[in-house]
Amino acid sequence: MPISTLLLDAGGTLVFPNFRRIADEFARDGAPVDPDALARAEARVRFDIDRPEIVAVTDDAARWKRFMESVARAAGLARMPEAAFARLKAYHDTHNLWEHVPPDVPAALSALSRRYRLGVVSNANGTVRAKLARLGLAERFETIVDSHEEHIEKPDPRLFHVALRRMSARAEETAYVGDLYHIDVAGARAAGLHPILLDPHGFHADKPCARVASLADLANYSSLNL
Repeated sequence: MPISTLLLDAGGTLVFPNFRRIADEFARDGAPVDPDALARAEARVRFDIDRPEIVAVTDDAARWKRFMESVARAAGLARMPEAAFARLKAYHDTHNLWEHVPPDVPAALSALSRRYRLGVVSNANGTVRAKLARLGLAERFETIVDSHEEHIEKPDPRLFHVALRRMSARAEETAYVGDLYHIDVAGARAAGLHPILLDPHGFHADKPCARVASLADLANYSSLNL
């Protein structure tokens, strides 16, 4: 069935951590690290923690600290800059640290919006709508669903259903794009949507789902028949 509606994850799909800010905070605590090394480490850690046993027993807030510590270790830091973690968490709670927009994202959204209705469904902390507005992205979406506001987190299918109700969209005509298999793909499938896994590094080649390397690649498809 042709797809008419496209829902997207936020963090790891539309926006990514501000690795320059993270590196600067680590450096303040005497733990210098290159932002590019953090970016490489983050991609690997995001894949490593995408496991059903982690998803099942933790919420998004609990995963945040584990995620940051793992990124620091994977980037080569022997000592954890705990004060930096606290400052970054305070910034994240207020502004959202996932504030880097890859250069290809705005153009890809423009292209996709000409063919699909767009919305966002994100596990977030109550700041995703304001963050996307600050970054100039919010106006591109008919609805932005933040798990903190709904008191439901992916992979719970009810979070996807919130977006469908607000957009008066049909699940069978809706695709969902996200970067985590056991949260985004599993949740979208449970909600009756067609999942598309964003997999720029090819880590998920064994996963039984549609995959794209970037939103730009997705925008280049003439249509989505999933």
